Amino acid sequence: MGDYVFNQRHLLGLADYSAADIRHVLEQTRTFREILERPVPKVPTLRDKTIVNLFYENSTRTRISFELAQRRMGADVVNFSAATSSTKKGESLKDTIRNIGSMKIDMVVVRHESPGAAHFLTKCVPAAIINAGDGAHEHPTQALLDMYSLLVHFGRIEGLRVSIIGDITHSRVVRSNIIGLTKLGAKVTVCGPKTMMPPFVEELGVRVTYDLDEALRDCDAAMALRIQMERQDGALFPSLREYHERFGIRMRHLEQYPDFVILHPGPINRGVELQSEVADHPRALILDQVTNGLAVRMAVLYLLSGGSRV
Repeated sequence: MGDYVFNQRHLLGLADYSAADIRHVLEQTRTFREILERPVPKVPTLRDKTIVNLFYENSTRTRISFELAQRRMGADVVNFSAATSSTKKGESLKDTIRNIGSMKIDMVVVRHESPGAAHFLTKCVPAAIINAGDGAHEHPTQALLDMYSLLVHFGRIEGLRVSIIGDITHSRVVRSNIIGLTKLGAKVTVCGPKTMMPPFVEELGVRVTYDLDEALRDCDAAMALRIQMERQDGALFPSLREYHERFGIRMRHLEQYPDFVILHPGPINRGVELQSEVADHPRALILDQVTNGLAVRMAVLYLLSGGSRV
């Protein structure tokens, strides 16, 4: 990267990162991905750091990925779950984080149902803050692992045609991906039911279609978003079966359009976003995404701990 210096203090969202910042994270991810292939996939780079995982929303995959990354780097890890904490007694987020901050922590990984929660924490404690998902706002490490998976498969991101399919309105994954992919020169199409398409989405520099075949016809990669059952109180589509018929990626799509690869942020609703055979197909990069997610989070932890200046 030449004389490039990574000066970010937090990872609140990819909106705050330049294209050069994102490329630097992806380059560091390559190093940590190689470390994961070693017989003992550990490095002691965070052995003097204390990290709190502050999860106000359930998230098995993201929490385990962060915790595993932290432990493989030698950090002291504290896991905080809102379900078993004083928040059940009415303690505010501000008081919770200030109490935790008084324990001299270095980093906080936070997941919260409210957009802006990660940014709010930067005003409460001096620790580095990593956003693991805030409402329907951003999920930056998911987008970084998606981009890294594409980079490894295609050797580039610039010029790739990426179609994102599903609940565009409620997805923090899609927002971070649109921001990151467009900054690195990819062409993004979004596709889904009109009831799940926000009216302002074109302003993010994407093409919009409501026809799945149109979205898949010329794309290099198709990302199917999880239908978030917990956010579907408004009956945004008639039935899961109808959703699958109109927007689920099926084997006929793989046969008809033989070039695109498949991504999914997980967990998959088989028979809804993806036909089960599609999820298990060699063109699906889903398990690669999981491994790459561990490497991405190791890279982010390393850089925000000052690793680029060691």
